[in-house]
Amino acid sequence: MRVDLHNHTSLCNHATGSPREYILKAIEEGIDIYGFSDHAPMDFDQEYRMSFAQMRAYEAEILALRDEFKEKIEVRLAYEVDYLPGHIDSRVLNADVDYLIGSVHFINKWGFDNPEFIGEYKNRDIDQLWQEYFDAIEAMAKSGNYNIVGHIDLLKVFNYKPKKDIRLLGKSALKAIKEANMAVEINSAGLRKPAKELYPSKELLQECYDLEIPITFSSDAHKIEDIGFGYSEALELAKKIGYTQCVSYKNKEQQLHKF
Repeated sequence: MRVDLHNHTSLCNHATGSPREYILKAIEEGIDIYGFSDHAPMDFDQEYRMSFAQMRAYEAEILALRDEFKEKIEVRLAYEVDYLPGHIDSRVLNADVDYLIGSVHFINKWGFDNPEFIGEYKNRDIDQLWQEYFDAIEAMAKSGNYNIVGHIDLLKVFNYKPKKDIRLLGKSALKAIKEANMAVEINSAGLRKPAKELYPSKELLQECYDLEIPITFSSDAHKIEDIGFGYSEALELAKKIGYTQCVSYKNKEQQLHKF
């Protein structure tokens, strides 16, 4: 069973291709369960996400395609939701979708993974920054609003890695993820970024395994050719750690799949 749950559409304003094209490519790649989880709207950083007015059209299009292609592939509907206190909207949290991916892209409103703002790293203590990041992941998990943690070590995107043991920095966050019954995605987008590494790292994924935190797989596709990218590397890492199954979600219910 091949699962790919984190993928975008052009509604986020930084992706290309139509949802239909994405599904056709997913079928070609042999994906069994394919999830659209485009960037949910919020009243901050609005140029990189759909608007609230577009939510209904987004959901309707994905559901229509789900029905159209139901004999060939399972299509799931979701949102990737930025965890940014003060800007999290109930219209998103209460949306009738299969799952919500909770992601941290901002630390005190600084978009740390946006190349436009990379210069800010020079003003930060990297170890302290990593702790702030994992504190946000922990708070997100404790909110109880999300099903999957998006790219759990995204902060490494530009190769700013901590001197402290990342397993210690992330320990409390991983405990909160476990207690919230969330899954962690193995996200191949990191292979396309300066980090040239899957999210999460082998070290963090080992911690997830030891805590019995379930995993899922994600291309984090923003263009057609991203779909299925890095899956063999992600699968190899999962197996090396000891995982034999992954999860998907339908109507917020976790489903197990052997791979």
